[in-house]
Amino acid sequence: MFNVGDKIVYPMHGAGIIESIEEKDVLGEKQDYYIVNMPGEVKVMVPTARAQEIGVRDIIGKEKVSEVIKVLEENRTETEMNWNKRYRNNMDRMKSGDIYEVADIVRNLSHKQKSRSLSTGEKKMLLNAKQILVSEIVLADQMDKDAVEELVDSKIDMSYINYVGNSNEDLGTNVVSTFIPYDA
Repeated sequence: MFNVGDKIVYPMHGAGIIESIEEKDVLGEKQDYYIVNMPGEVKVMVPTARAQEIGVRDIIGKEKVSEVIKVLEENRTETEMNWNKRYRNNMDRMKSGDIYEVADIVRNLSHKQKSRSLSTGEKKMLLNAKQILVSEIVLADQMDKDAVEELVDSKIDMSYINYVGNSNEDLGTNVVSTFIPYDA
């Protein structure tokens, strides 16, 4: 069971802080809910009795942030060529709530977007996965959201250049001109 003030991850939604635990009557059924303050001043109600089943977990520790960032620096993993199968596989991985899986999805889809266009569904998935990744790093490392987004983008750009071998001209406006080192 979690407590008020705990930093948690709600799979498919991202990281937030438990603001309160309240009893609510939803569809005629009373039960306790975690009221979670998510990024962008969004509040989410998570039933306390189902939190573990849903996959709610504590955020990673600050010491794990550098490991997650390293996933972004790696070469992309081989993915299914058929976008529909790739989408379903990535959706299952995102539902797991595993931050390393989410980072892998962000890197792979970002690389794919740089080399060719993504389907509309995959573009939405990339945006959602990136928001989930950034929200957890922000809370885990107490960094500014813009700084984390810039860090994520720079690591992806560097891995794309290192492993795909394209020059800066091929990357267009997505390349970050300064390298931001991350020292944990």
